[in-house]
Amino acid sequence: MERVIAPDGEKIVLHSTGTGPDVVVVHGGGVTIEPYRRLADALADRHTVHLYNRRGRADAPARREPYSVQQEIEDLAAVLAHTGARTVLGHSSGGFIALRAALTLPIARLALYDPAVAVNGILKGDFIPAARAALRAGKTARALAIVGAAGNPQSPASRLPLAVQTVLTGLLLRHPVGRQMGELLDMTLYETAEIAAHDGPPEQYADVTAEVLFAYGQAGPPHYPKLAAALAPVLPRMRVLPIPRSGHDGINRAPAHLVEPLSAFLSAA
Repeated sequence: MERVIAPDGEKIVLHSTGTGPDVVVVHGGGVTIEPYRRLADALADRHTVHLYNRRGRADAPARREPYSVQQEIEDLAAVLAHTGARTVLGHSSGGFIALRAALTLPIARLALYDPAVAVNGILKGDFIPAARAALRAGKTARALAIVGAAGNPQSPASRLPLAVQTVLTGLLLRHPVGRQMGELLDMTLYETAEIAAHDGPPEQYADVTAEVLFAYGQAGPPHYPKLAAALAPVLPRMRVLPIPRSGHDGINRAPAHLVEPLSAFLSAA
């Protein structure tokens, strides 16, 4: 493991694997890099994959307050400078960070999977106050259920009464992944509010010059294909890739029918 010095002097721990062209992965909210190791291993025979925990998680330094996407961009810039990478892969809120970073950083190729980018009011944050209130009241399961229903409206569970969803989420919190999501929920809500604060016309990303691959899971939330359709006219160098039989966590499962086109895009000259 290498350590990268961020602009504020904090140390970012870099977890790298594989051989070939460098790719930096910006992970989503509510998790650490651990769910992305399967993807890294799947790409490792053709790419050098760099993972790092975003601030406030695992071996990462504490997050600066107040939170802003700019500190995320600064950390990504430090990782790119250290590795020499010009290719970035962002998932969920990591996709938002990566796309914002592409406005100012020397990113040549940008792969996005279900990027949580707010444009044209498609990705709403109106659930945040209710989730925060539940979390402040110590009702983590209820708060996580509210977030889950908003983020996955296509799920049959999201149509159940909130009380039932809360019971089901309570069971999830007994498992390591769910427990981690609960522990990071306050941070996730701040990140979600930051994404919502950047809602606006898709033209705000018109200055992105990178080649962009916008992949989304066809079995996942319906707002991602809408976001792809909104951004496509603004980013002429963007290609849209629907992934069949794949949900929001499809990138973590790393099936071959996702890994192969993703690797081809990341490898293209």
